[in-house]
Amino acid sequence: MNSLHVCSEFDGGFMNKKGEIVKQGISEIEIMEEQQFYEDVRLILQQARERAYSNASAIMTYAYWNVGQRIVEQEQLGKRKAKYGSYLIRNLSKKLSDEFGTGFSVANLRNCRQFYLTFPKDSYGFSMAGKVTWSHLRDIMRISDEEERNFYLNEVANENWSVKTLERNIKSGYYKRMLSTQLPDRKNKALEFVKDPFVLEFMGVGQSVSQLESDLETAIINNLQKFLLEMGKGFSFVGRQMRICTETTDFYIDLVFYNFILKCFVVIDLKTTKLTHQDIGQMDMYVRMFDDLKRRDDDNPTIGIIFCTDKDETIVKYSVLQESQQIFASKYMTILPTVEELQKELERNQLIYKWETNNGSF
Repeated sequence: MNSLHVCSEFDGGFMNKKGEIVKQGISEIEIMEEQQFYEDVRLILQQARERAYSNASAIMTYAYWNVGQRIVEQEQLGKRKAKYGSYLIRNLSKKLSDEFGTGFSVANLRNCRQFYLTFPKDSYGFSMAGKVTWSHLRDIMRISDEEERNFYLNEVANENWSVKTLERNIKSGYYKRMLSTQLPDRKNKALEFVKDPFVLEFMGVGQSVSQLESDLETAIINNLQKFLLEMGKGFSFVGRQMRICTETTDFYIDLVFYNFILKCFVVIDLKTTKLTHQDIGQMDMYVRMFDDLKRRDDDNPTIGIIFCTDKDETIVKYSVLQESQQIFASKYMTILPTVEELQKELERNQLIYKWETNNGSF
């Protein structure tokens, strides 16, 4: 059977196997123009569908807030009755499920109630709630600190974190780790992008004492997308084992990134041991060489981060780390810490940074 069918509605046209009407004698430019025309129309409709879905999602989210409000109000009316709240939600769940189907389990109605109690109507969190999914909200509203909740709301909305990424970052103390390097007296903007500790549990390398730096580097490269998420905003990968050539010697830097927010290169040196003075001196040399040989005129000064398994106050106090605006040392953890372990580590870091800021005194 002939695959070309003459189309009576279009002079000199035919219909191809895909059902598309094609004109005979049309130039390549005209074909490209028609294809662009189709893509423009398709994009208009696709964006409209996405906006419609987003608006519908936001409408449903705020409907959940209103449901939560009514549950709380009704509970107040029957607060003198024992177990009234539990009965109220179970009964409501049954009636709503019978009429509207799934989505109104007892657990989800309790989430609606918590949503209303967590985000007052005049709060920043309430204004942001419509910009994230209900699944994201269920995780965020379990955080007790309002500033931390708002941070995660912003990150989900602006960085398009998946629910899985959000859950991982909450468990790893992403927000608290980021704040651990930011003290009022420390005005260095780079500190907004340096966490301490970094949590690299996604590499799956465990806590092997015999681990090689090359193994750690390979594990990071194999999980580069997750590593970039852990690093934070604005990072893009430049290269591994980047060679820096001098007149006498060649040096190799483990990992090089560029941060387009800070507008600078970020070089990382990986260590599988406790921080030493030699590590700091080496990074100081790397940063100076990179600024001299690689940095462009419109780039800001290079930042160097040493990833180490541990560090102490003495090393910080008597090294260039104390005054440098370009060199930092961060502990990394290859397993997800418990809440208690993370809190202990953050408190320890706060003491170190206060020591550093106050020139060796608390």
